[in-house]
Amino acid sequence: MSQATTATLDARPSAAASARLLPLILVVSLFFLWGVANNLNDVLIAQFKKAFTLSDLQAGLVQSAFYLGYFLVAIPAGIFMRRFGYKGAIVFGLTLYGIGALLFWPAAASATYGIFLFALFVIASGLAFLETSANPLVTLLGPAETAAARLNLAQAFNPLGSISGVLIGQLFIFSGIEHTPEQQAAMSLAQRHAYLLQEAAAVQWPYLVIGLVVIGWAVIILLTRFPDTSVAPQEHAAARHGTLGRLLRSGRFMAAVAAQFFYVGAQVGVWSYLIRYVQATVPGTPARSAANFLTASLVCFMVGRFAGAALMKYLQPARLLATFATINIVLALAAVFVPGQVGIYALVACSFFMSVMYPTIFALGVEGRDDAERKFGSAVLVMAIIGGAVLTAAMGATSDVAGIAHAMLVPAGCFVMVLLFASRHWAGARPMEH
Repeated sequence: MSQATTATLDARPSAAASARLLPLILVVSLFFLWGVANNLNDVLIAQFKKAFTLSDLQAGLVQSAFYLGYFLVAIPAGIFMRRFGYKGAIVFGLTLYGIGALLFWPAAASATYGIFLFALFVIASGLAFLETSANPLVTLLGPAETAAARLNLAQAFNPLGSISGVLIGQLFIFSGIEHTPEQQAAMSLAQRHAYLLQEAAAVQWPYLVIGLVVIGWAVIILLTRFPDTSVAPQEHAAARHGTLGRLLRSGRFMAAVAAQFFYVGAQVGVWSYLIRYVQATVPGTPARSAANFLTASLVCFMVGRFAGAALMKYLQPARLLATFATINIVLALAAVFVPGQVGIYALVACSFFMSVMYPTIFALGVEGRDDAERKFGSAVLVMAIIGGAVLTAAMGATSDVAGIAHAMLVPAGCFVMVLLFASRHWAGARPMEH
């Protein structure tokens, strides 16, 4: 073989790696973008409660509309992805995300809460497309032996986006103007109407910028050449062999689905009502100051993700999950029975121990499954995030009846369910059932 031929062959891996680098960077950025959207909701709950004078249950509909979008669109997103590929699903998802963000402008102009909820549903529908396509695509944009490392790197950008979302809300949405119910009652009708319109309009410019950035990102991805990541189709072989039926009859798998439902409900609920909890248990705390505790929670979550990954070198994942769930039960109960500073710091600390729960439950749920079962199982586990809609609303209803501190009994119960799931896996290293 000539030297020129050898040089050409040696250059091929490097050229292939270069061709994958820009698409990989663009796809990894998506984890940041949906982190921004997810945690801006925590700010919106506090803002809309003020702007529309909502009950805690009504304010919790922000998360209900959001996670309902995920639940309803997850399967259509998968079908779309199989038809138009990863890149097509990403572009379509970003377009929906951008349109939903732009809808905040007319929603604020009309001061209509229902339009805001519809806009959030559209955003969540776009994010369902992004999450369905981005996770597997990251594993394909490079060598198979480093797929896990690439996906972990991508996931690290998600809490960074979450922190950015809270900061955007804290700096550009919260006005710092806090009127008590008594002060509002003392206003004239015109003054009160102007105040509420001003608070509703505070979301317009931040979401306009987000919408334009997201749509611009969709154009960049559309114009970028992506490497061929297609794999041989299986032509529904899984369905023909009753894979989904086997999964649904598996007690261990369905326990994972239940644990994921309760975990997501706990995470979304704690973060959604943290600002409200701070303001209710330490009266007089402005929303901007209360949001600092949410930012701290997200930092703890990010640190916990790396710490948990390191601890799994020494502890079985199920054992670590059980330990963290036990700690979070204690912390959530502290928020119930010791409201105020102790309860606030307990809820912030919860985020550190929540950090490993979603990926660990996910991994244990599909552990030992064949490829077809993993694909079906992954889709069902993603749909379990509907817990974020159901249990956040349950927290709002509890808060309206018994107070925000007692609403933390809901996540405490959720962590009990996670503990039961983890204990079952930890105690039983028995063969997977089929």
